[in-house]
Amino acid sequence: MHFDIDVMSTLLIATGVLLIGRLAIARIDLLRRYNIPEPVIGGLVAAIVITALKVTAGVEIAFDMALQTPLMLAFFASIGLGADLRMLALGGRAIVAFLVVVAVMLVLQNAIGVAAAIGMDLHPLTGLLAGSITMSGGHGTGAAYASRFGSVDNLQGAMELAMACATFGLVLGGLIGGPIAQRLIANHGLTPEAKTAAASVPGELGGDERRTITPESFVETLFLMVVCVLAGIYLADITMNPYFTLPSFVWTLFTGVVVRNTLTLTGFRRMDSAAVDLLGTVSLSLFLAMALIALRLWELVALALPILAILLAQLALVAAYTTFVTFTVMRKVLGSGYDAAAVVAGHCGFGLGATPTAVANMQAVTARYGPSPQAFLIVPLTGAFLIDITNALVIQGFLALPLFGF
Repeated sequence: MHFDIDVMSTLLIATGVLLIGRLAIARIDLLRRYNIPEPVIGGLVAAIVITALKVTAGVEIAFDMALQTPLMLAFFASIGLGADLRMLALGGRAIVAFLVVVAVMLVLQNAIGVAAAIGMDLHPLTGLLAGSITMSGGHGTGAAYASRFGSVDNLQGAMELAMACATFGLVLGGLIGGPIAQRLIANHGLTPEAKTAAASVPGELGGDERRTITPESFVETLFLMVVCVLAGIYLADITMNPYFTLPSFVWTLFTGVVVRNTLTLTGFRRMDSAAVDLLGTVSLSLFLAMALIALRLWELVALALPILAILLAQLALVAAYTTFVTFTVMRKVLGSGYDAAAVVAGHCGFGLGATPTAVANMQAVTARYGPSPQAFLIVPLTGAFLIDITNALVIQGFLALPLFGF
């Protein structure tokens, strides 16, 4: 038995999935503690139900995903529109150093993923999906590339694999960040240093950046997001070539950065950060909910053990790399071992999961040991903006290798 769900019904179901996820997180402390996103919880519940219907009753459900790609692009537009380059200047040398450290780990994640996939006779693209695409990119980037690999490269079960890897990383990133940072602090006898008043609030925006959302600001922000989406699609189309191609979501993000900072520097218009955050969050949530309700979990069973092996290798890499490389480099650059340890907690969070996990890790560490304003400037800026651009470039570099036939 086959059912086709139209686009509006798909949107309704996706919204219901978000409500289910919110209810589950409100009632289950474990989900709330590790910052598991609402669409992931609700979407997995829906995917399990849909899979059970197919396996037990032969019922197959097909959703109309016409809104999925626009929602994904809107999310990346919000990242660009929220990237104030004035903030990057405050971090200076430390942000550059941390970005280099992050970029090296992205390369290592993909190298391990691809090598392990080839060693276990899996498609190399499977290794990329279990590499920096989902480990450092999270659910949004994972779903974006999974959609591309599935439709363009005919990689079976790409979306299911991406969501499983991203969820695994999200949980593990929250589990290891705090303990690793705490061990560094204890082993090296680290304590927070006194901060100047100016340094105690790095990265704070003025009150005019936090206006109450109004219908006018909402519509203005929506207009800018649509402009970024259309520009991203157009730029991806005209720059397509056989050697090096950036996907439309990267161009959309770039466009958002240009629009945001042009408006800010010229003083023509102030960006409404609250409206950007709202629209970006809603877009990502609905996009992920749609991606997850369309999961074909039964196609992932054959990959379970090999993928688990790759993910455990990624976990070991992040734990070792952040302990010995991230901590050493950032301690030298920042001149503070304690701040470096807090940065390590954050790097574990978005190196395996997402920026919210990184912030939660740092909050747990600083709540116990003391504040680290430098970490709260460096990690969110890198994890929420720079990581997406850097990751996209690293991934495209791997895709350009002869191994992938592109």
